[in-house]
Amino acid sequence: MILASHDEASKIYNALGRGVTRSKRRALQWLRKAADNGDAEACYRLASSMYGDQPYAREVGHVVEAAAIAVSAEVTEGHDVPRVVMTSVLHWLRKGGHSTFNKLNAFRSMAREGARYCHNETCVVVGQLKDFKVCPQCRSARYCAACQKQDWTTGGHKEKCGTFAGGH
Repeated sequence: MILASHDEASKIYNALGRGVTRSKRRALQWLRKAADNGDAEACYRLASSMYGDQPYAREVGHVVEAAAIAVSAEVTEGHDVPRVVMTSVLHWLRKGGHSTFNKLNAFRSMAREGARYCHNETCVVVGQLKDFKVCPQCRSARYCAACQKQDWTTGGHKEKCGTFAGGH
């Protein structure tokens, strides 16, 4: 069995969606391979995706051996994440060399308060990821309810998206 280096896996992960069939599960599987090979950014992104309950992230990122990680009540306090998920999140953060306390607090803050997910750079709307709609053409840009049509018609996303279908 040949394992991809973290650089190769990162390149493949980033290339998914450009000329290949798009699959969130497959993209996360490549991210997992990069994380398994010690890529710090991949470890962080996988932990963040698992914490935020992104589609397939908890399934793909689960680490059986992580169940043995000692997780104190102090670490899990205030986090609305199942213990089995938290142990895997901690595993990936530690493997990537990240400060677990600081990153977990940042994840919790984003989960509670929301964040700026709108692709429109001038938008100041803050909310939960699930509240932002994905562009049906490129499937990568997210928008708040007010910005999607505006960014398509006058904001330049139509050109950047690479599609010229109407009805956006």
